[in-house]
Amino acid sequence: MSLATRLPRLWHTVRHLRPVQIYGRAWHRLHRPRVAHAPAPQMAAFERGWIACERAASMLGPTRFRFLNDEHEVGANDWNSVRLPKLWLYNLHYFDDLNAQGAASREHWHRDLIARWIADNPPPAGNGWEPYCLSLRIVNWIKWRCGGQLFGDAARARTALDSLATQVRFLRGRLERHLLGNHLWANYKALLFAGAFFEGSEAVRWRELGLFGLRTEIDEQILADGGHFERSPMYHAILLEDLLDLAQLALVYPGAFPERDVQNWRDKARSMLAWLAVMTHPDGEIAFFNDAAHGIAPTLAQLQDYARALGIEPPPASREPLQLLPQSGYARLQNGDAVLICDVGEIGPDYLPGHAHADTLSFELSLRGRRVLVNAGISRYDIDPERLWQRGTAAHNTVEIDGEDSSEVWSSFRVARRARPRAVAQGREGESLWLSAAHNGYRRLKGRPLHRRRWVLTPRGLRIEDRIEGRFGEAVARLRVHPDFGAEGHEVRSDDGQVSLRWRSEAAGDALVPSRFHPGFGLSRACTVIETALDPRVGTATLVLDWGH
Repeated sequence: MSLATRLPRLWHTVRHLRPVQIYGRAWHRLHRPRVAHAPAPQMAAFERGWIACERAASMLGPTRFRFLNDEHEVGANDWNSVRLPKLWLYNLHYFDDLNAQGAASREHWHRDLIARWIADNPPPAGNGWEPYCLSLRIVNWIKWRCGGQLFGDAARARTALDSLATQVRFLRGRLERHLLGNHLWANYKALLFAGAFFEGSEAVRWRELGLFGLRTEIDEQILADGGHFERSPMYHAILLEDLLDLAQLALVYPGAFPERDVQNWRDKARSMLAWLAVMTHPDGEIAFFNDAAHGIAPTLAQLQDYARALGIEPPPASREPLQLLPQSGYARLQNGDAVLICDVGEIGPDYLPGHAHADTLSFELSLRGRRVLVNAGISRYDIDPERLWQRGTAAHNTVEIDGEDSSEVWSSFRVARRARPRAVAQGREGESLWLSAAHNGYRRLKGRPLHRRRWVLTPRGLRIEDRIEGRFGEAVARLRVHPDFGAEGHEVRSDDGQVSLRWRSEAAGDALVPSRFHPGFGLSRACTVIETALDPRVGTATLVLDWGH
C-alpha cells in the first residue's frame, strides 16, 4: 500500500480517537508504577460462599490446559513462551479454571498453580503483569477464596495474599485509560473485588476508585436498549457476567457498596439479559456480529441461571414478532419457524471500533431451531490476512461493492472510514414482517454508491431485495450456508434431511462457492456460499428463500 493510501487511512482512524487514547498510550508505555511489596491488608470477613457462573473447565491436568480449542502442556518457563500464541498465554494467566465446572475436584492443582505463578512470575515483567491479565486473575483468585478454597498452610496463604495485594497495587497504577471499553471496565471491577476482599484504608481507596470509575463506564457502555456499546454479542455476555458478579459481591460483603450502585448493577443486568435474548438464536447460542465466537462467554441460559441464583429474575421472553434494538442497531424478526437477526446499526462507538466488522446490513437466519444462514465468525485475533478477511464484508451476509469493505477495517483492531446506517424502518403487512435500511459505507468509492436492503419475512419464506444507488463496477450479495447444511443447485438441505429450503435469485448471475465458517477460536469448517451478482446497469437484485414448498 502506498503512502498516499496509508496516510488518509491513518487520518480517518485517528481523527475519531479521544485525546486520552493518544497521550495515554505514550504515558502507558513510559510509566512504570513502583512495585509495592508491603504486606497485604487483612482479609475482610465474608457473609456467604461464592456461587460460580457455569463455565467449562480448561485445566486438564496439573500442567495441561485447553484454551481457545487448543491444548498445550505448560512447563516452568512457558508463562511467556514464544512458541505459544499470545492470546492463549493470556488465558493461562487469567486462571478461569479456578471457578469452572468441577473446580472443587481440582483444588490441589489450583493451589499448586497459584504457588507456581507467584514463583515463576516476579513483578512486574511478563504477560501476567499486563493490566487486563491482572484484572481477571485478581477477580478469579478472590472468587476462589470466597468459594471456601484455601491457599495452603499459613506460609503459603501469607505469600498468596501478599502477592494478590501487590498485583492490585500495580494494577492501580496501570489502569487502561488509553484503551477504555471493556479493558478499563475489567480494571475497575478488579479494584472493587480487592476493595471488598481486604480491610483497611488502602482497600477503601481501591473500592472508591473502582466505584467511581465503573459508574462512569456503566453509564457510557450500557446503551438504553440494554446492549453493550461495542455491539458484539460475545463481549456483551462477558460484561453481563461481570455485572452479575458484582451483584453477588454485594451479597458476599453486605454493606460494602452503596445500595444505589447495587440496585443499578441488578437493573442493568436484567436489561442486558433482555438484549441478549434478542441476539440469541433458537439453538441457545449468540449470533455472529462483530467479534463473536462460541465458547468464550457464558450462554444466555447459563447467565439466566446465574442471575436466578442471585435473586435476579430474568425478563420473560418477548413474544413480539419484530423487536428492534434502536441504540444498538439490531433487529429480530420471528415468523412461524423462522428467526431473522439483522444488523442495521453503527459498527460500534466511533472512538472504539476495535471489535467491529464491516458487516452493516448483514443478517443470520434460523429455521425450525437450526441455523441456516450465518456470518463467518472469528477464529483468531492475530494481525494477518485471515483476521482481516473475517472482519471484512465478504465474510458476512451482505453486499460487497467493487471488492471493497463497507467499513475500512484494517490491521487486527482498526477501522478508518465506517458505514453509517440510515432510513431504518420496519413494519407488518398481513402475515409479512418487513425491515429496511441503507448505509453509506461505499460513498467513498468513485461512483458514490449507496446500498439499500429490504427483508420481507413470511411464515413460508424470506425475500431479500438489494438496490445500489450510484455507479459501481461489480457488486456481490452473499449468503453463507451453515456447514450442517448442504447446498446443491437451488436447494439447501440439512444433513439429516429435516430442514430444507429452495432459493432463486432475480439477479445478473448466481453461483455456489466453497468457503469456511468459524464457530469458535481455532476452529474452521468448510461451507458453501450463495453468491448473486448485481447488474451495474440495473443496480438491483432480489433473492428469495422458500421453505413452504
